[in-house]
Amino acid sequence: MSELRISARGLEFAYIERGPADGPLALFLHGFPDTPISFREMLQVVGDAGFHAVAPWMRGYAPTSLASDSSYHIGSLAADANSLHEALGGDERAVLIGHDWGASALYAAIAVAPQRWRRAVAMAVPPQAAMLEAMSTIGQLQRSWYMWLFNTPIGALAAGANDMALIDHLYSQWSPGLDQSASVDAVTAVKAALADPANLDAALSYYRSLFAPPPIDPDAAAAQAAMFERSTVPVLYLHGEDDGCIGVDAIGDPRGLLAEGSAYVRVPGAGHFLQVEQPAAVHRAALAFLAAS
Repeated sequence: MSELRISARGLEFAYIERGPADGPLALFLHGFPDTPISFREMLQVVGDAGFHAVAPWMRGYAPTSLASDSSYHIGSLAADANSLHEALGGDERAVLIGHDWGASALYAAIAVAPQRWRRAVAMAVPPQAAMLEAMSTIGQLQRSWYMWLFNTPIGALAAGANDMALIDHLYSQWSPGLDQSASVDAVTAVKAALADPANLDAALSYYRSLFAPPPIDPDAAAAQAAMFERSTVPVLYLHGEDDGCIGVDAIGDPRGLLAEGSAYVRVPGAGHFLQVEQPAAVHRAALAFLAAS
């Protein structure tokens, strides 16, 4: 897949795409530690279904630009998604697909601009209210140790040490059943995207932004304020039953926080990177949901 470039909100986004250019936009948003490469197979499947499937490197992940305003808030990620919708020629048929941080951005994006998105598929991170509830449990606090590490002065040093061995560790911890050969491309790609210390610092700033003042940019601030709101856009939420990052038993039933017509699927035999571990199950559920009226 060739890397393309597009400008939105003052940033140059690198992206890969599949499917017809005149098809409904399907925008994919990745998380940490990840890049669009983990979406390659899903991008092809969604593109073959007639969507213009587009997966950008998120702000701060090379070769996409660093954030000129140094904002890596959820609201900034959501505002990026809504701006990319416009830049890519999206219309009311567009759908949004997000994993991990991409899922967090998705909830805010569809809440602040529901007119842009017909349906959405979120994976591995539940709506913000469910995530807060999960964080009240000892088990989830233990799983989330890395969040606290990244908010300390040694976070960047630890993440970058020994050829970013921490990334390998997170993949094995979060997806304990994942065959290393299946994840090698994704891991290699994210290490390349974060090889420059400035990019690694940007990726860790996603976590630091959780405890920072809200963004100043008006579009980002509006999305940030909306991230706990219940959107009118139906969402399919997918979560791996063996997720070692966010325990499936800690999140409750996310449907209570989502629009009418939403759905929840627990994916057996999958951890946090479920689109890599169980692609057939993920693709089947996503395509059926996106095809519904």
